[in-house]
Amino acid sequence: MSVYVVNGQAIHVVEEGPPQYQTALLVHGWCSSWYALSPLLGMLSQRFHCLAVDLPGYGKSPPFPHRATIPAYADLLAELIRQTSEGPVVYVGHSMGGMIGLTLALKYPMLIERMVLIDPTVTGKLSTFINLFVSPVTMLERFGLGQWIVWLVERMFVGITDRLMRPASFAERSGITERDYLRLREDARRPGQGRVRAECFLAMRENDLTGRLKALHVPGLVLFGAEDNTVPLRDAGVVADEWAEADLRILPKAGHWPHFERPDPVRRLVAAYLGLPRSSPWLLPLGPQEVTRLEAAARFLQRADLGRGLNEAQRMRLASRLEVRRLTPGSVLARRGAPGDELFIVWEGTVEVWAEEDSRRIRLAVLPPGRMTGEFAVLDQEPRTADLLAGPEGATVLALSRKQLLALAEEDAVLGSRLLLNLAMAMSQRARYILWQLEQEREGKHRRPHYDFLLAGETLPAADGLQPPKAVM
Repeated sequence: MSVYVVNGQAIHVVEEGPPQYQTALLVHGWCSSWYALSPLLGMLSQRFHCLAVDLPGYGKSPPFPHRATIPAYADLLAELIRQTSEGPVVYVGHSMGGMIGLTLALKYPMLIERMVLIDPTVTGKLSTFINLFVSPVTMLERFGLGQWIVWLVERMFVGITDRLMRPASFAERSGITERDYLRLREDARRPGQGRVRAECFLAMRENDLTGRLKALHVPGLVLFGAEDNTVPLRDAGVVADEWAEADLRILPKAGHWPHFERPDPVRRLVAAYLGLPRSSPWLLPLGPQEVTRLEAAARFLQRADLGRGLNEAQRMRLASRLEVRRLTPGSVLARRGAPGDELFIVWEGTVEVWAEEDSRRIRLAVLPPGRMTGEFAVLDQEPRTADLLAGPEGATVLALSRKQLLALAEEDAVLGSRLLLNLAMAMSQRARYILWQLEQEREGKHRRPHYDFLLAGETLPAADGLQPPKAVM
């Protein structure tokens, strides 16, 4: 654990991930610590330099010398970002940490690239259950004698208080492990934090963000447990009404801690939104070299047909599904008549498309970097209609199987829809080109010189500077 000093305030931080990566700031909620976001830490650290903080007054961080407020936390984190990051960060927040993140994004939008918020409090008005059963105890903790009484009762009647708090925090059919449950409860009853817990309870109510999210232009993924009995789902309604850039998801069989209760669905959603390399990166850790390769492929996809209109996170997500194949000059990528369930994007070199006509081998097209082929095959799985060979300098291609395409569409409907649109646009463009060629012939206009070569089955000179007609595969 590291310690950063920001404006004289010590902040304990758990750091994971290479320091040269983009920073991801993980911020816990009320009565909690850095451990509140630990289920996501290993996954995020594969692509980000993660800073999981203990907010002042929580975990191992000393409290503010003044009263805790949400804007004070936001200002402190803004300065921490300035000290530790060379650019905008990805912000991940839970509960009160979500409210702090929203306040930070409204005041310092240049510091946050995108957000992932889990059961964030927006209005600051917690559930009726919390207000009836928990807030009186919290208010009692504001005073020295009250803290001692609460601590003594906790020690003597731990089973009673746990039974009282469990329905406020977790779904009836929660999947949280006993180890994680006990660790979270340990944070919630940590001695010496009564004053800051009481201050934050009031601070959340004073920081109602209703009506302010309309001014928020930072994109975000917002996850709510359907059975959250701490932050009421009416706060999700405020997100839906006001935050245009929010992708709001409601998770069944989850309460206030869906990343502990239903970790796999939460990880899949977060991985898809942030463009993490795999659908199961927490099971398959990646080394720096593989992450570097994926980032290079994602940058390349900016100028590829299939990557048209995708943002950085979406391109990274797509790159993680592509298989890299390196071909020597003249080697076979795919044979005519073979079953087709993959499309190919040329990354380096060229790929030549060959067919047979009247027992002659005819080169139909030469595909340069960025060009795609095999769209029909990946959609209808019919046999291929031509041979695909590496050009004279060899080729590196990115292969996307039908299975991986469907998995992307299932995990991220927005990305899946865009990929299908890009496939349709690429096929439409090529079909229009061929129709234009046929129209030119019908009008008796001269064919372009390279088209005569192709019809005769001859090979074009390497430096002729001409682009062959595009083939529909």
